[in-house]
Amino acid sequence: MEKIYSSATVCLHLNGTQKCNLELDPDLNNLMAKSRDFDLLRNVWIQWRNSSGRPIRSLYKKYIELGNKAAVKNGFKTLDDLWLFPWETSDFKQQVEHLWQEIKPYYVKFHAFIRMKLRKYYGASRMPTDGTIPAHILGNMWAQSWGNIFELVAPFPTKKSLDVSDTMVAQNYTPQRMFQLSDKFFTDLGLIPMPGEFWRESMISKPTNRKVVCHASAWDFYNRKDFRIKMCTNVNMEDLITVHHEMGHIQYYLQYKDQPITFREGANPGFHEAVGDLLALSVSTPRHLAKINLLHDYVEDKEITLNYQMQMALQKLAFLPFGYLMDLWRWDLFSGKTSKETMNRSWWQYRLSLQGISPPVRRNETDFDSGSKFHIPASVEYIR
Repeated sequence: MEKIYSSATVCLHLNGTQKCNLELDPDLNNLMAKSRDFDLLRNVWIQWRNSSGRPIRSLYKKYIELGNKAAVKNGFKTLDDLWLFPWETSDFKQQVEHLWQEIKPYYVKFHAFIRMKLRKYYGASRMPTDGTIPAHILGNMWAQSWGNIFELVAPFPTKKSLDVSDTMVAQNYTPQRMFQLSDKFFTDLGLIPMPGEFWRESMISKPTNRKVVCHASAWDFYNRKDFRIKMCTNVNMEDLITVHHEMGHIQYYLQYKDQPITFREGANPGFHEAVGDLLALSVSTPRHLAKINLLHDYVEDKEITLNYQMQMALQKLAFLPFGYLMDLWRWDLFSGKTSKETMNRSWWQYRLSLQGISPPVRRNETDFDSGSKFHIPASVEYIR
């Protein structure tokens, strides 16, 4: 499944020319982030799912069967029980649902505001009448975070942009420089500098001689000295924040590297993500961006603060129901609550009910739209 996902490419008509072998990163991700062509975005959305998700469907059914067999042999009822075991709480599903219900009223208002802005931009005829937002116009292949449409929804669009991507390009930033900046961020806090193996062995740019999974990840090789990041880094603000998140993982590895192997992991599966995101959030504040010379002539006022809060909401509040349903959908499949024959229907029921997102075209059970997201074929839990 991972091989299918990592090698998937599509063909598109762009500017009157057919272009083939377009890859998710950077080709399709850039189109989803920057294009405002409703029909082009819909075609990109469809083609990626035809190429990546659909071929995985039958394999995923087998994966569920094998996963449940493994769970039983290890003393669990089903695979979801095995996945939830490290959280050490018997009512974990109920706790997460309770948290979502607390946050949901804010998300509903936020969703309505974004829907209103997109209706004004694309026209009422382009928007569904059921109150949902089409999945392909939110600036991201999976509509998991919406930061790339900030200029369409900014409360104060005339105020200085908080996206420093163009400034990074103008200042000749490279992936190496982005990682060096992040390393300085951590050492300035009194934390551990990256060891030599990190700089020699990490993959921080997309290789030209082989296919790779570009989804950013941090690695601990459990020998107390070899720690690496694998990332196809692009010079933009989104990746600058991701760099700091991944470096946060490495910092955590470095802090517990001298513990016995049993204790060389996060206190629970969410701890690593919390550490990584805490540090990434610190980096994205206007004050810090001004400090590192990426935000010029910055004067803090109410309007800039509201723009910044909107930018954070597009990244973080928009993500919450997606992050939840990624695993809620799998828990139901593993436990048998959802039939393997209705996997795609169940996926869209959750996307409709939790996210308020609808597919741009009709879907059916030959499709496997969840499989177009890395964590599904790679078997990586998401609730963390």
